[in-house]
Amino acid sequence: MSTRTATPPEASPAGPRRPPRIPLWANPRLGLVVLLIGLVALFTTLRPAFLDTGLTLVPLQSDISVYAVVGLAQLAVLSLGHMNVAVGRMAAMSAFAMGLAYDRLGVPLPVGLVIGLAVGTLLGALAGLIISRTGVNSFVVTLAMDFALVGLITILYTRFTDGVAFSGQPAGMTALRNDTFADYCMGEVCGPRVPLIVPVALVAALAVGLLFRYTRLGREILMTGSNEKAAELSGIPTKNRVVQAHALSGLLAGLAGFLLAANNGAFSASIGDQFLLPSFLGPVLGGTLLAGGAVSILGTVLGATLTQVIYKGLNLLQFQLDELKLYIGLVLLVALSLDRVRHVIAERRGARA
Repeated sequence: MSTRTATPPEASPAGPRRPPRIPLWANPRLGLVVLLIGLVALFTTLRPAFLDTGLTLVPLQSDISVYAVVGLAQLAVLSLGHMNVAVGRMAAMSAFAMGLAYDRLGVPLPVGLVIGLAVGTLLGALAGLIISRTGVNSFVVTLAMDFALVGLITILYTRFTDGVAFSGQPAGMTALRNDTFADYCMGEVCGPRVPLIVPVALVAALAVGLLFRYTRLGREILMTGSNEKAAELSGIPTKNRVVQAHALSGLLAGLAGFLLAANNGAFSASIGDQFLLPSFLGPVLGGTLLAGGAVSILGTVLGATLTQVIYKGLNLLQFQLDELKLYIGLVLLVALSLDRVRHVIAERRGARA
């Protein structure tokens, strides 16, 4: 699902003429599908265990679910042409609130989740409020927030858990971590080997897609990202839209923190440490413009899938952690270059992605 602000068609005697689409070879989503198929075939040839359900495919689905939501959290502000470099700390702070609620208050799983999402939303809204009211660059504001939250999270975990993870977990947490739909049989019919957290990520992706494609709020956020001055002159409350986009980013970061805690089986201070680079990889690989005004939810999910397939494949090939970081960094560099090339092609041809 790709969403972009509308461009007025050129008038002609025969009626309005739609701008040409970007060339098929330059479509980032098609390229990701082809690359995914090629990488799966390559890794399967080199390590047949890549298609082992229990060893690879089930954990891979869980990882993709987490990092797809992380990518959506970054996409929410990329729609404005902004960045959220505090996405990992927002996830960690949300996870702390959930862990505290579960461990000390004994709340049910959904109640703790709502508390954590509220914390993430408030942190995102705070960042958006500072950006919109002061005009300071989003990178600077969220970087400062990232540093502040690093210290705060350390202090809080030291105060409440002596620096370790929360020990208390709500009912249902273990099932989210270990179970798949195949474990819940109805008669002799069993579901697929899909982890229980996968539908959560799919619902999040669908909700974000519907927001940007069909709601006034989503369209106005995209218009603000495309041309903030023009959007303001059109009567759009651009400052409010900035706050709301960042609040959405914080909410999704909180959800990603919950999913990672479910995967790891613990609410710890390390949640979100690895979120920053993947948060950009998914959207950028999928075709979301860094300049704002256009997003791709399907592309973000595909980008997150590609990133995790690379991680899993290189792990099976016994690459070291430093080598993994090197190759993922190169992937991001290539993705940024291709994003710029695609943008130039679209501008020259009057195309729409």
